[in-house]
Amino acid sequence: MKDYIVRATAGNAQIRAFAIYSKNLVEEARRIHNTCPTVTAALGRLLTAGAMMGVMMKGDKDVLTLQVKGDGPLKGITVTADSQGTVKGYPIVPQVNLPAGVNHKLNVGGAIGNGILSVIKDMGLKDPYVGQTALQTGEIAEDLTYYFAVSEQIPSSVGLGVLMNKEDNTVKQAGGFIVQLMPFAEESTIAKLEENIQKLQPVTTMLDEGKTPEQILEILLDGLDVQVEDTVDTKFACNCDKDRVEKALIAIGKKEIGAMIADGKPVELGCQFCGSKYTFTVEELQNILQKMK
Repeated sequence: MKDYIVRATAGNAQIRAFAIYSKNLVEEARRIHNTCPTVTAALGRLLTAGAMMGVMMKGDKDVLTLQVKGDGPLKGITVTADSQGTVKGYPIVPQVNLPAGVNHKLNVGGAIGNGILSVIKDMGLKDPYVGQTALQTGEIAEDLTYYFAVSEQIPSSVGLGVLMNKEDNTVKQAGGFIVQLMPFAEESTIAKLEENIQKLQPVTTMLDEGKTPEQILEILLDGLDVQVEDTVDTKFACNCDKDRVEKALIAIGKKEIGAMIADGKPVELGCQFCGSKYTFTVEELQNILQKMK
């Protein structure tokens, strides 16, 4: 099955909902960053959420960034998404050694630890929107549910899951959902949604049974008249190029670039998101330094 996002409404537009199948993009991230299973799960959950939150934005050039920073061995994750379903991300530490958590599950919360979730929305205005909340569990889904409630005042339910193949540590399943109540939602709608959420199986269980994002929304919004609005293809892709890496190089400062030139050797820089390598010759470094003067 290809990766895609479903946008829907329910309960006469009292609810808006998103569901995603993201196995391929999470596997691509695992391959690029060579992550261990626990980090794959953490990164995969944030990528899955980021893709859905990206398509919530209206403008073609809008960009969403999710950052998790914690005191656990993983240290942090950054994910960036656009409004067309493209997402990318990287962990600070790709390999961590942690014992399994409760029920032999991957200990994502332990890998991330205590810290902060930041949501940055660049919508082409003078300043981007920045919302920050304390991590509640470090398990990502609960942290985003808390963020929506506290920072955006939107009652939400977020479910995210990444299931690994035990034989070779590749991604077996990945996906999730975000369901949000509109301000005019009636008590009966809220009660029915809460009842459905209580009965819901874990995301990975539903995906492993072969359920599609549409079917997950039908279960989640049972009795609430789901209306699928559209589907959006989603993928892991990076838009880095030499010019962007050059800008990052300029940000390092004249002193450091001067030291690289004095070294007399070409410098190779890698993109954090996708691992692409870019080489700058001594002559190119001299030209960059000249431009900075």
